[in-house]
Amino acid sequence: MPNYSTDLSAAPESAERLPQAGPKAAPVELTRWLRTRLPSISSQWMSRLEAREPIGGSDWHDVVRSFVDVISSMLVPVLGPLRREVEPLWVRIAELFGRTAAGRGLAAGEVIEELQILRELVIRDLYRDPPGSSVAPLSLRDVLLLNRAVDRIVTHGSVGHTDALFFQLFDDGDGEREPEAVRTAEAVLAQITSLRDELKGVLALGADPSFAGDAEH
Repeated sequence: MPNYSTDLSAAPESAERLPQAGPKAAPVELTRWLRTRLPSISSQWMSRLEAREPIGGSDWHDVVRSFVDVISSMLVPVLGPLRREVEPLWVRIAELFGRTAAGRGLAAGEVIEELQILRELVIRDLYRDPPGSSVAPLSLRDVLLLNRAVDRIVTHGSVGHTDALFFQLFDDGDGEREPEAVRTAEAVLAQITSLRDELKGVLALGADPSFAGDAEH
């Protein structure tokens, strides 16, 4: 009867052929990487938007830039431990973006294209110069979280655009049926500023040592 041994030292060649699980980049590396890249990514995003058809007139230029700045600033916390607190703001800024895009004269597909640029720029940089090193690749979980975050903003941007068209269809001219005023650039800027202030409040709460934050986020 043949003898079988479980001693790997007796079969060094077989042991060497066993697949080895390499180290994974820690989640904090992705958020740290994003934090350093976002100024460049948001600048490229704005340049791409400016290179498209007219943004909707000079009045809307500052509005679009504010959207780009705030959405970019939310991307890091929406992937971090405070994501449950930040996600409602993420959804609201997306829907406001969509409603405003309708006011700028964009079609539904154009709203999606404008938001998809963010995904394209982030993924391109991730592949060109990933966080950590080639021996510590991003985990699948981190990639899925990133895609999920962008998917949500694209989806809710489309929802906001559809809502705006619906209310425009049934508007009797006084604007009272519209859920939020998106008729003027000033009104939209005020709402963006409000969302930015809410984000600062959430981040300040997370930085407070007394905040019990969900460790499972």
